[in-house]
Amino acid sequence: MISSNDFRSGVTIEIDGSVWRVVEFLHVKPGKGSAFVRTKLKNVQSGSVVERTFRAGENMPQATIEKRTMQHTYKEGEQYVFMDMETFEEVSLTPEQLGDRTRFLKEGMEVNILFWNDRVLEVELPTSIILEVTQTDPGVKGDTATGGSKPAIVETGTQVMVPLFISIGEHIKVDTRDGSYLGRE
Repeated sequence: MISSNDFRSGVTIEIDGSVWRVVEFLHVKPGKGSAFVRTKLKNVQSGSVVERTFRAGENMPQATIEKRTMQHTYKEGEQYVFMDMETFEEVSLTPEQLGDRTRFLKEGMEVNILFWNDRVLEVELPTSIILEVTQTDPGVKGDTATGGSKPAIVETGTQVMVPLFISIGEHIKVDTRDGSYLGRE
C-alpha cells in the first residue's frame, strides 16, 4: 500500500484491476477543509490519461512491476520472440503488444520488458539506436539555402527524415521515442 501523500512522478498504483502510472501530482491544502492530492494518471496498458483527486493520506495498492532485460532473438510468423538474458526463458509478443516499437526493433537488440502479475505491460526500447540507411535519394548540392532533409529507409524498414548529405550504406543514430535523426555514426 502507498499513501497518496507519497505520490511522485513514475509511481505505479493499481486501480480497478489495472496499472496506472502517476504523471503529475499536486498536494493541495485549501484554507478551509481537508487536504487532497490532485493527480494525472496514465494507464500503462492502454495509454489513456485521466485526472483523479485523492484525499490526503488515502492508501492505494502499489503495483509491483518487474523489469527484465530481454533480447529480441527472432520473429516467428507474426510473433516477436524475446529471450531473458538471465534465465534464458523465451517470451513471444504480438505486434499489438509492441505497438509502434516494431519500427525500430531489430534482431539481437536488448530491451527492457515490464511485467505485472506475469503479464507483459510495456516494452522499453533504448532511447537511441544505430541503424543502416538502405534506401534514399541522392542529395543534390545547392538544393536549399539553409540545409534540408529527405526521407530515408533504414534497415528495419522505417522511414526517417535525414539531412541531404546522408547516403545509402551510412550508419545513423535515431531517437526511438519520436523517430528523429540524431547524427551519423
